[in-house]
Amino acid sequence: MNETAAASASAVGETDSEADGDRTPTGPEPVVVGEGVRKSYGDVVALDGVDIAVEPGEVFGLIGPNGAGKTTLVRALTGTTAAEGDLRVFGVPPRDVDPQRIGLLPQSFGPPERLTATELVDYYGGLYDEARDTESVLRDVGMADDADAWYETLSGGQQRRTCVATAIVNDPDLLFLDEPTTGIDPAGRRSIHRLIERLADGGTTVFLTSHAMDEVERLADRVALLRDGGVVAVGPPDELIAEHGGEPRLEVSLDESAPDAVVEAVAAAVSSARLVESSADGLRIRGVRPEAIGDAVDALDAAGVDFESLAWSVPSLEDVYLRLTGEEYSPRDGGREETDGVEGPPNKGAEAADGGDR
Repeated sequence: MNETAAASASAVGETDSEADGDRTPTGPEPVVVGEGVRKSYGDVVALDGVDIAVEPGEVFGLIGPNGAGKTTLVRALTGTTAAEGDLRVFGVPPRDVDPQRIGLLPQSFGPPERLTATELVDYYGGLYDEARDTESVLRDVGMADDADAWYETLSGGQQRRTCVATAIVNDPDLLFLDEPTTGIDPAGRRSIHRLIERLADGGTTVFLTSHAMDEVERLADRVALLRDGGVVAVGPPDELIAEHGGEPRLEVSLDESAPDAVVEAVAAAVSSARLVESSADGLRIRGVRPEAIGDAVDALDAAGVDFESLAWSVPSLEDVYLRLTGEEYSPRDGGREETDGVEGPPNKGAEAADGGDR
């Protein structure tokens, strides 16, 4: 995060924390503002009172399941669809913004296929009063070696890189990227990630929509999570993970679900575990510290259980996503997983580690 974005995000976070709203916001005006944004298609409610603000120079991530309203929100903010509520970009309604200041890469983008990558970037650059040098833009997205190939002959990843180039050729102040790395190989994804980081460091505000949680976790200064047309969580990735991501866990792969006797034996042996439970293909130990993995192995050996593998993991933004929008979310209990297992002995770190269940 650059210094401007860090200061702005901090100011907004402090303001948001005041429930009575008496505190006056400080710092520069947000680049993107949406207050009470609503949009319906017939009887289908796509956006239901969305509040959102994106600070100058910030990489702002928008995540959520299919049908959550992400595309509709981007369209509303870019002025390509009408919506109710107060929407402002650079302080004016989206349709009044100077198009020279905006870059947009939609999820589905089909440029003329019988043009080369160079010709495509030249064409889109020609739509602006001022544009970057085509060669340097193609180099930025890793397409310098294939600049003269027809678009239709490029691989899916190369096509997507070329599309990214058309979105940044005008050197925008605000860049909307919807699934920018779809179909791009790992090396290409890393190149695009570095490009986004450089753009943000140079002052470009980036509005990133992606289903790749690792991508959003790496790039975004703050993240908003949409579900059913509303924002259910917003904040820096690390704070969302601490609050909703749950706790470290150890997955033990067995030929079948672990018997109750094994669950109880492991729970008794692993003092740092909050919960030990049988899973579909083995055993899951929640809240286990890495130094206690050996205790779990010893307990399995003592019970005569042969396991295929062990996998220890810490929570990530993907865990936040699943807990709040996916299979692990249960509306009956506000996000708490319903599970049967054996609680481990109380330990001092259990409550802090289990932020997602509080």
